[in-house]
Amino acid sequence: MRVIDYFDKAVTAAPDKVAFTDKQGTYTYAEMRQFSNAIAVALQTGGMEDLAGIAVYSPNCSDAFACVIATLRAGGTWVPINAKNAIDANVDFMNLTDCEWLFYHSSFAQFIPAIRSQVTNLKYLVCIDKEDQTYPSLRAFAKDSYGRPPAEIRYDAHRRSTILGSGGTTGRSKGILWDNLTWATLIAEASITMPSVRSPVHLCAAPMTHGAGILTFMLTPQIPTNVIVDKIDPLELMKSIEKHRVTHIFLPPTVLYAMLAHPRVREFDYSSLTHFLIAASPVAPDKLAEAIDVFGPCMCQCYGQVEAPMLITYLPQADLVEALGDESLRHRLKSCGKPCSQTRVAILDDQGNILPRGERGEIVVQGNLVAPCYYLNPEATDEARRYGWHHTGDIGYWDEDGYVYIVDRAKDMIITGGFNVFSAEVENAINGHAAVENCAVVGAPDEKWGEMVTAIVVLRPNQSVTVEELIAFTKERIGSVKAPKNIEFWDDMPRSAVGKILKNEIRKTFWEGSEREVN
Repeated sequence: MRVIDYFDKAVTAAPDKVAFTDKQGTYTYAEMRQFSNAIAVALQTGGMEDLAGIAVYSPNCSDAFACVIATLRAGGTWVPINAKNAIDANVDFMNLTDCEWLFYHSSFAQFIPAIRSQVTNLKYLVCIDKEDQTYPSLRAFAKDSYGRPPAEIRYDAHRRSTILGSGGTTGRSKGILWDNLTWATLIAEASITMPSVRSPVHLCAAPMTHGAGILTFMLTPQIPTNVIVDKIDPLELMKSIEKHRVTHIFLPPTVLYAMLAHPRVREFDYSSLTHFLIAASPVAPDKLAEAIDVFGPCMCQCYGQVEAPMLITYLPQADLVEALGDESLRHRLKSCGKPCSQTRVAILDDQGNILPRGERGEIVVQGNLVAPCYYLNPEATDEARRYGWHHTGDIGYWDEDGYVYIVDRAKDMIITGGFNVFSAEVENAINGHAAVENCAVVGAPDEKWGEMVTAIVVLRPNQSVTVEELIAFTKERIGSVKAPKNIEFWDDMPRSAVGKILKNEIRKTFWEGSEREVN
């Protein structure tokens, strides 16, 4: 099964149901198929080569999703372009992925001259929302192609369909290639792991180039209505959940924390929510407990990465509610869940040996969920696939009941006074303070300790706490060795397009000018 096969099954089952709605209007499933078919025909008759890289550069909107569906139907390779990246990074990624086509939104028109002159293979440009100088609008591009079926693309499980970017926060973004099998495994796993008792209403608020857009396609067999919003605003998210009776939403922890810190968070009706899915980084247990109290028994977590998307492990709503109600199980709030049905997970030491439960090592994964390779980068592929496993770069362990716990990213471990301190553990402790909205912990240079555990803290609105009080609070929870020696209060922290805190940027604040290179 390809992504378009699942979509077409939804069209057959519910042609008149609303598939996508945004501030510009709505598409039923039948209308979206008609529009995306016309775009696909225009691509195929307009010079598109088989498997051509087709970039979509847009804020969240229904017409951008039409471009993605059309690309996959026409036999192109969808290349999501991060709307919040610097233009140089996007130019680099389009060159890396050999993009020949670009669908772009007019809000990025100022970047088109640079893209046009610097992306080597780029031949065709279409402006999604209106005509832009010499480039046609999406509707003008497709207008002569209605009523004509696109040429059928032969099914091949290993045919590439998508190239996504790695985080790229510590250097050049790598292209991660997904084939039809990657997508089919992910979509099937979502149906197994996250079944809905009623037709989903999915609020796509985080960038469609990342998890929220992927979830849109993951839910397709369940025939969702996708409510598309073009930016993340905590208050507007809360209003939208109530207004549209949203059942599914994907957000990173940073946005959850901002919602919890909002003074109006308890004013809205969240009773429609069945899956408030948190991913991208571990969630502080105290914040998770607060979220269940506010939003109800809908909170769930998944663990994955672009190389093994979304559903390596899953922690369902019932497990979280059980852990919250039983003190002997409360530690499970720190877990990312149990391995999903389509993945095999292990913990390896540095020599490739599988470690027993309770011992810490690198989390590795096998199965059809794992993306085939890094695009045109066999060295990186070989490095990530040592000992026959995909290496996640995350340090973790199993407990006796089969739950997996992420301790930290390997590169985020702090070595202080000869002790290994995992920043995530310190962050969880600090985030338990009622005045704290969010924090990030890094190692800063120190003559005595080698690295000094340092916390950057963002406080909730109208809340206060002193450095001394917060250090004492943390010591009570995790001891003096792991507690921060220094705390700084910032108004905000640097973030990626999906809301991840960019620790590399924070480290630069402390390490630039030192002898040791920032990692």
